[in-house]
Amino acid sequence: MVSGMRHTRTGWWLEEAVLALGPIAPTRPLEGDTTADVVIVGGGYLGMWTAWQLKELEPNLDVLILEAGLCGHGPSGRNGGFVSTLWDDLPKLRERAGDAGAIEVCRASERALHGIGAWCEQNNVDAWYTVAPRLDVATTPAQVGLWEHDIAECAEVGSPEEIVAVDSAAARAICDSPLFLGGALWQKSASIQPARLALGLRARLLERGVRIHEHARVTKLSREAVATTDGGTVRARAAVFAVNSAAAAFPGHRLSLAVASSHIVLTEPVPDVLDELGWTGGESIADGRTMLHYLRTTRDGRIAFGWGGGRMGVGGRASGRLEVDPGVVAKIRESLVRFFPQLRGREVTHAWGGPIDVSPTHLPIFGSRDAVHHGYGFTGNGVGPSYLGGEILARLALDRRDETTRLALVDPPRKLFPPEPIRYVGGSVIRQALVRKDAAEDAGRGLDPLTALVASLPRRLGLRLPR
Repeated sequence: MVSGMRHTRTGWWLEEAVLALGPIAPTRPLEGDTTADVVIVGGGYLGMWTAWQLKELEPNLDVLILEAGLCGHGPSGRNGGFVSTLWDDLPKLRERAGDAGAIEVCRASERALHGIGAWCEQNNVDAWYTVAPRLDVATTPAQVGLWEHDIAECAEVGSPEEIVAVDSAAARAICDSPLFLGGALWQKSASIQPARLALGLRARLLERGVRIHEHARVTKLSREAVATTDGGTVRARAAVFAVNSAAAAFPGHRLSLAVASSHIVLTEPVPDVLDELGWTGGESIADGRTMLHYLRTTRDGRIAFGWGGGRMGVGGRASGRLEVDPGVVAKIRESLVRFFPQLRGREVTHAWGGPIDVSPTHLPIFGSRDAVHHGYGFTGNGVGPSYLGGEILARLALDRRDETTRLALVDPPRKLFPPEPIRYVGGSVIRQALVRKDAAEDAGRGLDPLTALVASLPRRLGLRLPR
């Protein structure tokens, strides 16, 4: 592959979206003190979906969003664009809420998946919403059969149609990589162009009268719903706290999540390769690694190829290496060619990355503390669940208690990470062991005892990381 790759913190999705939609003029920062019915801290998917749902429930509500940067320019605008349900979290949900409660959450996440597509159609937002199954695939013998537990769990709750096993031939009929040894299809799945969705949502919120102040970083959020920025304060009846991985920097939330990075590389348009692979149905794909690879195609025939094997963050502090990491990107480029030898010599045009908010249970967390209602912990699966989260947080902010706010994602039993620096040091050691474990399996090598022990620690501690 030739050089000339554009490696940024924002990525190609935003470049493409701005070219398609036109320049995005930032709104004014907060200047002085004001009031609102609901103040939302964070202008990503979760904050914006909450604002949308608030306006759906009470159209005359005064809703104000405070965003530290530009709406949609964080994780919401640079993720992989997978729109997934929570069916692959069924075992944890059953453990937490029983079969009936688990199914309620999974069905709600299905409605969110379809709700995004319906919203795009109704609001004339072309976010490339494409319904297609997600293929979880084995690329090493150690990964073969990892899906059998999911298949059994879905069958046990009377929903065997959710996931279907496929052999190597069927997997390679979807995408003919020589590494694919079999897998499973999650039937309810979709993909989007994430930045188009984020910027489209921002535009529609402004049209509906939602006040948005960008470049307005919140430095303090009181339990009485008073949000403080350098430019002024907002006093509200209720506040929504939706800042993704930055939540780890705020008191009361620091131990509820960890921060790690994930990165993506993007090829030049390669429609000839996609035709050769037979990968033309829009399916998104993830392998069975612990630090998984995730991959999908774009409307103009590119391959976006990501890896969750980046670095740990220290609390909620910003770190350049979480967003621009040449070493991690070099490894991803090697894996890309290993999956698809046809790409040797073809150009990788873009690379980007960023932090993700890691939940100790892999499930997103929603809840309330006095007048402040929070959501975070999407662990790389935020596109679909953030829509559901918007429904939850809007109702919590309005004190509308119903079947949505009674879902098992709301006010779950607290499971905490250790404090810093133990979380960072311990997390980094475990993460490095998981990367070594995956690499050994790729190479067909056995694991040394120390790596095997350290890599097993999340399971022994009851943590589901990162898958």
